[in-house]
Amino acid sequence: MKAQFKYAFLAGFYVRLPVFAVIFIMNTVFITLGSLGLLPFAAHVTAVSLGGVAIAVMMAADIISDVIIIRRMFFAPVAYLHALTPVPRGKILFASVIAMAVMDLISMAVVISSEVWLSFNLAGSGVGEIFWSTVLTDASIIVYSFLSILLLIACYFLVVMVVLFSIAMKKSIFYKMPASGFMAFLAACGCFYIVSLLQLLLSPFSEVQRYGLLFILNLGGGVTFPLYILLTLLEAIALFILTSKLLERKINI
Repeated sequence: MKAQFKYAFLAGFYVRLPVFAVIFIMNTVFITLGSLGLLPFAAHVTAVSLGGVAIAVMMAADIISDVIIIRRMFFAPVAYLHALTPVPRGKILFASVIAMAVMDLISMAVVISSEVWLSFNLAGSGVGEIFWSTVLTDASIIVYSFLSILLLIACYFLVVMVVLFSIAMKKSIFYKMPASGFMAFLAACGCFYIVSLLQLLLSPFSEVQRYGLLFILNLGGGVTFPLYILLTLLEAIALFILTSKLLERKINI
């Protein structure tokens, strides 16, 4: 299992690491100079602008790196090695998903936090102090922020598993069918529709609104927020199990 994590992380580093290093160094220089008051106003504006561009660049690098990791599981020639490796495909899938999640979430957290810091430097130190003093002294804001982060992570895993499940369907069940790619797209749409329907399970705890065929749960107070996070994680786990089962079948690499 350690080897699976090692190869998954290495596959994701080739594109992601150089981009992250450049962005991290650039933001660190701007944040340090800005905190010391050594940047003029125009330089502050430039730093914030470059930080915003860096978020888009980092996101693109993360997507490219994730595609590289996914291709290792489903496409030749590396997928042949996975098929011959005496390791359950579920472990390979787990290592790949965790590698993507760790690198994506950490890299985006760093670049977004840097952009927020640069914005506070531009607005003035007083704005940042007021913001953090308000956030850190209000228990409700702390709890809401923590739950929001958990929800973001849960939704990330759900989206990733929908994508991997659709590719697995294309490579296993649909590969002999015409328009297998379109069938996989329909499978992804079906997954998201089922996710929407499952929100009705939480209707006793909060209001559910209907928009056409989709249902949206109102994430109010009480237990609705943590229950929704739990439901999202269970949906991601269910898709992980189904994808693992499909990968154990004969797939068309």
